[in-house]
Amino acid sequence: MMKEIIKQHEEKMGKTIDVLVKELAAIRAGRANPGVLNKLTVEYYGAPTPLPQVAAVSSPDPRTLQIQPWDASILRQIEKAIQTSDLGLNPQNDGKCIRLSFPPLTEERRKELIKQCSKIGEDSKVAIRNIRRDAMDKFKDLKKKSEMTEDEVKDAEQQMQKITDKYVKEIDGIVAKKGKELAEV
Repeated sequence: MMKEIIKQHEEKMGKTIDVLVKELAAIRAGRANPGVLNKLTVEYYGAPTPLPQVAAVSSPDPRTLQIQPWDASILRQIEKAIQTSDLGLNPQNDGKCIRLSFPPLTEERRKELIKQCSKIGEDSKVAIRNIRRDAMDKFKDLKKKSEMTEDEVKDAEQQMQKITDKYVKEIDGIVAKKGKELAEV
């Protein structure tokens, strides 16, 4: 029972790391990264559709993204979605595809993005700790129901703490790597 609970909660922590990596990938680091467009949705036949599902996104050079829709009739919707997003980019539509030019980051913008990364990292740590707390509560409930002894609960709590520490350390490493990437660009 104890191992099942630990395994379930460790899987949840792994998913939290996956979400963190996806969120950090969406932060543009001065060079063109197709990941920044993953959250963008386009109105396609009346339904909001993720941009990568309606167009091919490529990077012809380090500072440019090219968006080639599979259906040319949605060029205007893609352009509108980019303009209304928080990317701060101005799309250039040539009738067949859309080009996005990424200007070099200013020092002020860089610091802002590093703070944003740190905040996302802190939110992930909070999520990890909430998962740990949930597991600890389950252990205590099992002890109240006499399904676990006090020693088993202490062992389980120690194991959960070690797992939590491992994931918090991993989050710190991922955020530090992204911060370094932003500082160097």
